[in-house]
Amino acid sequence: MCTARHLVLFRSRCRAPRSLAGWTNFRGLATSTEGTLRKTGLYDFHINNDAKMVPFAGYQMPLAYGNVGQGASHAHVRTDAGLFDVGHMVQSNFRGRTATAFLEWLTPSSLTSLTPYTSTLSVLLNEKGGIIDDTVITKHSEDAYYVVTNAGRRDRDLTWFKEKLEEWNASEHAQRGKVEHEILEDWGLVALQGPAAAQYLQNLTSFDLRELTFGKSAFVPIKGFNLHVARGGYTGEDGFEISIPPSQTTDVTKLLCSAPVQLAGLGARDSLRLEAGMCLYGNDLDEDTTPVEAGLTWVIGKERKETGDFIGAEGVRKHLKDGPPRRRVGFIVDGAPARQGAQIYSSPQKELIGVVTSGIPSPTLGKNIAMGYVKSGFHKKGTEVDIDVRNRLRKAVVSPMPFMKPNYWRG
Repeated sequence: MCTARHLVLFRSRCRAPRSLAGWTNFRGLATSTEGTLRKTGLYDFHINNDAKMVPFAGYQMPLAYGNVGQGASHAHVRTDAGLFDVGHMVQSNFRGRTATAFLEWLTPSSLTSLTPYTSTLSVLLNEKGGIIDDTVITKHSEDAYYVVTNAGRRDRDLTWFKEKLEEWNASEHAQRGKVEHEILEDWGLVALQGPAAAQYLQNLTSFDLRELTFGKSAFVPIKGFNLHVARGGYTGEDGFEISIPPSQTTDVTKLLCSAPVQLAGLGARDSLRLEAGMCLYGNDLDEDTTPVEAGLTWVIGKERKETGDFIGAEGVRKHLKDGPPRRRVGFIVDGAPARQGAQIYSSPQKELIGVVTSGIPSPTLGKNIAMGYVKSGFHKKGTEVDIDVRNRLRKAVVSPMPFMKPNYWRG
């Protein structure tokens, strides 16, 4: 427990500058009433730093801090560094001699070819090839994996893991060894993101972070704490996601939020990820969408597209062979920003061809950007469409994603 003096000093050094920029509306992402919402291990830390807390994916999460606007927080991550609490995400370990084969059954990714301490974005698929969740899988060894899944899909994912583990471990697949699943309950997870992130973190460790390129991870000593650090994130900037045992979460977070790092919340996280062309489950992905429709064909291993024995393979291969009926694309929108649910029409025929799944005024680009799904044939770069924004058709152009060039550290 911090003393009152310690709290005052801590709050002043972690708080971002004041701004009057507006907020992203997260009402649509609330999943339960305030009385039943979960809290991350940093809840008291957020309150002590004047966080505006909102419901998100079943948790009370910080939207922003003090009077700092979304635009100012967003810009600071693009120019310096921000620290996000992502401890609502579900962290898991899968262990066992057949762990690789098991996870290659649950996903279409080629995990066999991953080198140790390398990560990949992947998807959990249902029997029809629809996306149950998107996930980041880190291979520690052939028999050990660290997996992060979305908080909003917690119950669905954990039930799926339990059912499929029981099925796997009772089958001939497990003759070489069963697979165990450990949920890292109440562990912290923070994301240090931005061009100043690497130098800041380097000042706290003897580990040479230049060796940790995008998509790689390692156990890194940070001021006496030995922590799993993965290079990557959800912003399009260089950065790190740091997994922290429950008893150490607050102390480690305090180490990570001195200047030039500022605390950042959901508002900035959403606009940063959309500029980077990244999906938000529930908006841009769901169980009726295949990875081919979602533009995530690249997560499917090359050799697995034809021969992979993964759940949902038949539906995925049909879309690979015949082409998907719709595709996820980006848009630059004239006038007012298009939001989730806005209908998309062909121009000039005015045929309904799709729907917007995410949209914002881009703080970095100064343009209205959006992503959504359109019928195949209307997905090509430069295609002009009309989007219904508050009962008025706005001109829009299909644009490639990401909307801005990523700044990942690749060595």
